[in-house]
Amino acid sequence: MTPDLWSYRSHVYGTGQTLDVIGYDVEATDGKIGSVDEATYEVGQSYLIVDTGPWIFGKKVMLPASVVTQIDPQERKVFVSRTKQEIKSAPEFDESEFKEPTYQNSLGEYYGRFPYGTP
Repeated sequence: MTPDLWSYRSHVYGTGQTLDVIGYDVEATDGKIGSVDEATYEVGQSYLIVDTGPWIFGKKVMLPASVVTQIDPQERKVFVSRTKQEIKSAPEFDESEFKEPTYQNSLGEYYGRFPYGTP
């Protein structure tokens, strides 16, 4: 696993800051994809679980923390650096295995193909 992939960017979360984003809307580069169902904040192990609602037939997706580019507490939105199609094409979320290294490695390999910090 690439540690940077699973950590929030420093300008998103500064040192010592934690903002609970559960319930926030999630915006891909080309529109809303759902809302945050779960979020973690451990350095090198952080991710969001996003409930996509009707967009992908009620499925959930897991996003590594590094794809978060901005959090707007006033608008209650989390912005990510991926398109809807990139997110939809990611390895399918499995509620029973998402905390397993095998799943996180495959997700890391998928998102790791994109240069860090770019859409």
